[in-house]
Amino acid sequence: MPKVLQITGYSPSDIGIIFASAPLVRFLVPFLFLKYISFTQNTFKSALLLTFITSLFFYITLDSFWALLITNIFLGIGMSLSAPYVDSFALSHMPKSMYGKVRLFGSVGFILVSLVLVNHLEPVTNALIYLSISSFITLFFGLFILSYENKLNITETIQTQEFSILKHWPLWLSLFLMQMAFGAFYNFFTIYASSYDIGIQSLNISSLDMTIYLWSFGVICEIVMLYFQAPLLKNNLLKVLQFAVAVTVFRWVLLSIFPENINILFFSQSLHAFSFALYHSAAIMYLHSIYENKKLSQQFFAGIAYGAGGFIGAISSGYIYEISPKGLYMAAAFITLASFIFLTVETKRTIA
Repeated sequence: MPKVLQITGYSPSDIGIIFASAPLVRFLVPFLFLKYISFTQNTFKSALLLTFITSLFFYITLDSFWALLITNIFLGIGMSLSAPYVDSFALSHMPKSMYGKVRLFGSVGFILVSLVLVNHLEPVTNALIYLSISSFITLFFGLFILSYENKLNITETIQTQEFSILKHWPLWLSLFLMQMAFGAFYNFFTIYASSYDIGIQSLNISSLDMTIYLWSFGVICEIVMLYFQAPLLKNNLLKVLQFAVAVTVFRWVLLSIFPENINILFFSQSLHAFSFALYHSAAIMYLHSIYENKKLSQQFFAGIAYGAGGFIGAISSGYIYEISPKGLYMAAAFITLASFIFLTVETKRTIA
């Protein structure tokens, strides 16, 4: 979608603001569940329906900044409710060693976007068609999950709403900073990489095509990690998180210094196996183990990390990119280093 908006004529700062809106909503929504809302099957159904309906509105709001911003906000509300429910369901009703093998299907879907859709971005309505169809399929299978849950006579339990962020504040700050740094990657990697001469003219491969292959390669590495990561997750999860964050610091430094070296770009993409796949699974499982309210912990993870972190990362990345594209990824490296430091503090507090 960032590339779609660039084709449509939006500036980098406009793109940053639009894609910062949904993460901001993800951050705000979980706080409603502390006092006012229960995370039930009906909430999940409403979130799925809202996501699908909102996806249809992209057709009529694409050319209007404010209308598109509002549409993306409502999409963020739907997604902020549906994803944590599925994560909590997976961890509660199947062996934790299976989580990565379930989660990799999301990565397969991402490859369909990077390999197929990016080759057909003009007209941009192609991307909107894909969005609406995928949202409908998500709605269908989300409802299927609930029917399966009811068929097994799995009753909903209302968990305590007690939830303390301050008790593990270094961990939450680390999660926030990690995803803030990822704002540079998710929102501007396609624009950044394709702006350099990384194509192969002799094979008729353009820079944009090569960027697509870079995305796909990263996700393939992610899928491999998700499938085989179970033994790694049997270790100290905080140590696993530290390792994944340290690898990510190195990854952003490589992107900043060597944006035209295709071999190094592919190597940096291979690190996505650690900086996303291993990190995400370890974070999900660690939060699931330390909090009694499992669904709320997953929702706050989505809210504080992918929400607040994604919001600040998206909106700041647009402005930094306009000043210095290379500087954006060096800034991401320093932010990730800060994430590592706070994670180290959390580890020491846990031991103490």
